[in-house]
This record gives sequence, C-alpha cells and structure tokens, in this order.
Amino acid sequence: MAVLEAVLFAMGEAVPVKKLAELIETDDKETVTLLEDMKKKMDKSDRGVTIAQIGDSYQMCSKQELYEYLIELTKNDRKATLSDSALEVLSIIAYKQPITRLDVEKIRGVNSDHAINRLVECELVRELGRLDAPGKPILFGTTDQFLRSFGVKSLEELPELSQVQIEEFKEQAEQEVQLNLDI
Repeated sequence: MAVLEAVLFAMGEAVPVKKLAELIETDDKETVTLLEDMKKKMDKSDRGVTIAQIGDSYQMCSKQELYEYLIELTKNDRKATLSDSALEVLSIIAYKQPITRLDVEKIRGVNSDHAINRLVECELVRELGRLDAPGKPILFGTTDQFLRSFGVKSLEELPELSQVQIEEFKEQAEQEVQLNLDI
C-alpha cells in the first residue's frame, strides 16, 4: 500500500491499474483491492485526501468536502465558471463523442468555436483525432478532468435522458428556431 500511495501522490494524476499492478508485481484484481482498502482507510480517518477511481485508473485527490478551502486558496479575478452555451456544448460532446465541431453546431444551430475552445482551455474536452472525411475534421471528446469535475467514474455514469425529456428538448429547439426565423 505504501508504494501505491507514494506513486499516486507523486504522479498527481490518474494512473492506470495495469501500470500500478506491474509496479507492485501483482495482478489487476489484487491491485484494485489494495486501492479500495486504501480509500476506505483514508475516508474513515481525518485525512484531507482520498483515492478516486477514474475509468480504469486511480488518483489521489483532496476530499470533496474540503474543496471550498482549496477554492478559497486559489481564488483569482478570472471567472472560473462556464457559460450556459459552454455547458450546452460540453453536454453534447459528453453524450455524442467522438464528435466534430460541425456536428456540435448542427445540433445547436449556432457557431460553437468559442465554447469548444474554452472547454479545451479548461481541459474538459480534448482532441481525440481526426475523422476520415474530406478536410479531416477534428474529433472531440471529454477528458479525465471532465470526469473529476463532475464526480463520475466513467461516462456510463452520466444520467440517461428519458424519451419525454428528448421530446421536450426537441420542442424547445423548434420553438427557438421559429422565434429566430420570425425576427
């Protein structure tokens, strides 16, 4: 456990279970068991850190209930929030990834350059590669930082939209388009 704790502390980012297992010369299952035991011990104690699972990786991080202190410490004048349009683009990318900028814009009906660039800058979205199509457009997807920021282990944990919600969204979008056409 000491080796795992030291590695996770020193790395500062998520480390795949496979790499950790190789390092301590055991299998993936035993490594996960050790990591989960470490997490339980950390969560029961009055320590400020815990172990978080992010996909098939683990990372040492601050306990969520202490984030307000970290935010206070790192406050600056720059606004750290995302606009509604950036959140809209982020949700489209999260649910439809890998997706091109043009596909995002088709869904939204407006230019999304600024929102996508802001999301890349905030390390919530990254380039996944290029689509094998004319012009080789960039494919975008979410990052591990996205998972950490929204407190989910994997994309499968994102809430599913019901058919009723989808229909309501379609109706709202059609009303917005009609309103824009009337102007």
